[in-house]
Amino acid sequence: MKTTLNRLPVRHTLICAALLFPLFIANATPATDDAAKPPLPKGPAVNLSYMDRSVRPGDDFYAYANGDWIKHTDIPADRQSVEPSTPLADEIDKRVADLVTAAAKSSAPAGDKSRKIADLYNSFIDEAAIEAKGLKPLQPHLAAIAAIHDKRELARALGETLRADVDALNNTNFHTPNLFGLWVAPGFNEVEHYTAYLMQGGLRLPDREYYLSDTASMLDIRGKYQAHIATMLKLAGFNDTETRAARILELEHAIAEKHISLAENDDIHKANNTWTQAEFATKAPGLDWPEYFRGAGLMKQNSFIVWQPTAFTGESALVASTALETWKDWLAYHLIEAYAIALPKAISDERFAFFGKILSGTPEERARWKRGVQLVNSFLGDDVGQLYARRYFPPESKAAVESMVVNIKVAFRKRIDALTWMNPATKAEAKAKLDTLYVGVGYGETWHDYSNYEVKADDLFGNIWRGRLSEYHRQVARLGKPIDRKEWSMVPQIINAVNLPLQNALNFPAGILQPPYFDPKAPAAANYGAIGSVIGHEISHTFDNEGSAFDSKGRVRNWWTPEDQAHFQAATAALAAQYDSYKPFPDLALNGKQTLAENIADVGGLAAAYDAYRFSLKGQPAPVDSGFSGDQQFFIAFAQSWAEKNRDAALRQQVATDGHSPAPYRALEIRNLDPWYAAFDVQPGEKLYLAPADRVRIW
Repeated sequence: MKTTLNRLPVRHTLICAALLFPLFIANATPATDDAAKPPLPKGPAVNLSYMDRSVRPGDDFYAYANGDWIKHTDIPADRQSVEPSTPLADEIDKRVADLVTAAAKSSAPAGDKSRKIADLYNSFIDEAAIEAKGLKPLQPHLAAIAAIHDKRELARALGETLRADVDALNNTNFHTPNLFGLWVAPGFNEVEHYTAYLMQGGLRLPDREYYLSDTASMLDIRGKYQAHIATMLKLAGFNDTETRAARILELEHAIAEKHISLAENDDIHKANNTWTQAEFATKAPGLDWPEYFRGAGLMKQNSFIVWQPTAFTGESALVASTALETWKDWLAYHLIEAYAIALPKAISDERFAFFGKILSGTPEERARWKRGVQLVNSFLGDDVGQLYARRYFPPESKAAVESMVVNIKVAFRKRIDALTWMNPATKAEAKAKLDTLYVGVGYGETWHDYSNYEVKADDLFGNIWRGRLSEYHRQVARLGKPIDRKEWSMVPQIINAVNLPLQNALNFPAGILQPPYFDPKAPAAANYGAIGSVIGHEISHTFDNEGSAFDSKGRVRNWWTPEDQAHFQAATAALAAQYDSYKPFPDLALNGKQTLAENIADVGGLAAAYDAYRFSLKGQPAPVDSGFSGDQQFFIAFAQSWAEKNRDAALRQQVATDGHSPAPYRALEIRNLDPWYAAFDVQPGEKLYLAPADRVRIW
């Protein structure tokens, strides 16, 4: 369950970058400096330039905290949104670019980590080489698709597309553009070893709603998507592209009808379906499953957890009922789309024209060097991360954040003790989860090994192909092996955070542990309001509507009494209803059930962070800063951490496809906290006022 910094707190992901100096290190412990250091100067508690104090806090607290920033901030042409962390993300990108430049200048031999980083980056930057190769890298793969003669060979080909490109609980990634996706993680029921999860797939648009919704905006997108498919096929040398595009869209529409919704995907108990390999033929007839698993290299895997069984049954039936030529067109189009960035500029530009400009409203593509940085992070992220951790995350910051984690865990434990509705036996289980929670700060204790990944300086298509395949092979090789409960799912140079329920663990990468989220110079109120609420959010995920299904060992087990479960469900239903009432557009409201887990984590995390802030004062009065009390500083810092401007198309996409509420509505969790009302003297009649009985109190 992540915190996506699509915007922050996720259970789940985003990618930025880092900086290099020549030596790779065996472990990530940052270098220390024993020399005495002067005390850090005091930093600001709140950013006064963000605020619009003409707005009453009780009418629109988000505008009160961020109004002037919103009025005077423009979204860069190459972005779909802008937020306070945007300059930080840009700086991290520059650091990684510097790293790559240094690697390129080094005399490292082929296969060395530095050489791999440089060669991968340069293979993307060398546009002339990509243009010179044209469609040649694609042609053998298209020829293999064209050579498919029957549904048995089709099943084998579909199995060969399986990749480790889904992650339900750490990245809320429930589907793949391939027919199905593999996730390797601790088992729901056997938590000591890695098991295989299979998840639905087959769609190129972001979610099933893009195919099924009949709103004017979605109908328009589908029309433009069909035109885009036809253009991509034409650029790749196909004929009769209009007919092919219509067939592909029709097939994807049929697949979308078989998918379950994002809100339904959050139900862990419905996802816990173990199928033996032999059972697939009877539970999901239509696809030649032995051939599929042979193509995927999974013939020896005895069983799988099938997350969306109805989707597997439906999609398998479509393999049987849909014409072979349509499936071949679908495979070809998906292949072209997946490797567009490694193909001639006309194809890459067309991909951005649809997915960038039309779907997210972004006028310009990001600079090529920035996209090269993203590529390096995608395939060699831990190699870069070792360098980033050493150079950019000092021991003092790690110790300060770890101290905040301790305080917030103590606050959460006290909140559990104070619950009047929870049975003592349930409380004991909840506290056991809290006590055994592993919290990683900055960087992991081990690093991924990329030795099975071959990188060539002049082969971008091959580098991407081999990179995806090497990660798939790495994941398959882990099946059945003992789990590493301290393994990280994120690289250090990312602005994000994550809860890992199957490991009962949290990760807080170094990338987010710097301004504007954490600043060792800032007062406690600012740090607890910003990064403290993120820490609290991730801890609270341990007890949200998904996390609460897991016990202290990460096993799916009901540790609730029926009465406690009923109270919890009633409280969370009230929170879902609260979010159902928010409408970013006149024709589009939030889906409170879809965003429920993140909203539970937001309200619980903010409450725990507030308690921890008060605890950190050790009974002393909070210092006033810029005329604001300590409590006011805390809540303003929280709201300012969510400052964001989105393009309309991107915001619509987020509402349709994301488990996180848009930033302005995440900031509205303050409505459920009594101390916010006291801090700003919010009274009945003000727009954000909720009567005490209507405030959602969960943890």
